[in-house]
Amino acid sequence: MLRIAFASNDGTTVNLHFGGAESLLVFDVAPGQADLIGVGTFVKAEQVGESGRVGLTGTAHDKILVKLDFLEGCHAVYAASVGISSIRRLMAAGIQPIIVDNGHEILDLLNEVSLALVYGGLAWVDRAKVKAAQRQEPTPAAPVATIHRLISSVEDLE
Repeated sequence: MLRIAFASNDGTTVNLHFGGAESLLVFDVAPGQADLIGVGTFVKAEQVGESGRVGLTGTAHDKILVKLDFLEGCHAVYAASVGISSIRRLMAAGIQPIIVDNGHEILDLLNEVSLALVYGGLAWVDRAKVKAAQRQEPTPAAPVATIHRLISSVEDLE
C-alpha cells in the first residue's frame, strides 16, 4: 500500500500549486482500492523570499514546513506545480513530487497508481514499493500447522 497526496481545493482534480495549496488530500492506495484517510487544510500563506525558507527546519514564515509535517509517511504528492525549493525539500523528506496538468482527475491518477502497483510501469511506484517493503517489520515465524476439527453445529456433537 502506498500513501499519496493531491493538491486540490475541489476534491476531484489536482488544481493547486504545492507551496500555495490550501488543502491536500491523502489516500492510501492498494491494488484495486483507494481510501481517503485525511484532508489537510492550511492557512493561505504570503509569499516570502528565499531567506524565509531554510532547509527542513523552517522559519516562522515557512508555508512548506507544515505541509511536510502533514505529509509524513506519504510516498508522493501530486500538484499542478511545485517550486524548485519545495522539490528539494520533498525529496529530502522521501516524498516524490509529481507535477501534472492543472485539472487532472484524481480518480484517474489513483487508477494509474493502482495498476502500477500490480503491473509496474511507473518508476516512482516501483521505488516506493521497495521502500515500503523495507519499512515493514519482519513477520514472526508461523507456528507449526496443527489441524483441529471444530464444532460447527449441534449435530457434530453426536
